Amino acid sequence: QVHVVESGGETVQAGGSLRLSCAASGRTVSTNAMGWFRQAPGREREFVGGIAWGGDKTLYGESVKGRFTITRDIANKTVNLQMNSLKPEDTAVYYCAVDPYSGLNEVVGSADRYTYWGQGTQVTVSS
Repeated sequence: QVHVVESGGETVQAGGSLRLSCAASGRTVSTNAMGWFRQAPGREREFVGGIAWGGDKTLYGESVKGRFTITRDIANKTVNLQMNSLKPEDTAVYYCAVDPYSGLNEVVGSADRYTYWGQGTQVTVSS
């Protein structure tokens, strides 16, 4: 199985930056894509971004393009979400997840493809 743990959520001021980290471990995690999702109270879960583990392709949600960047550390099986120019609308619980169905260079934004999820980390952006 795959275990996923995300961390780094904090309260920050609007316009600030924050980096979230996601560590994954498991039998075949190195061959799978990893993604970030977020969910705010009263809203549906939203795809933030993802990265293909076997390749280097990334995919971002429209609301975060140009502000958020996903990077990876293959050796440590870790992906990071660098969040810049944060807005109050970015306030949400952020989840890291693993897509076990992805190809080496594939990453998708559909939540139903991601089987393994972390517990979530709270990001709060104050006005």
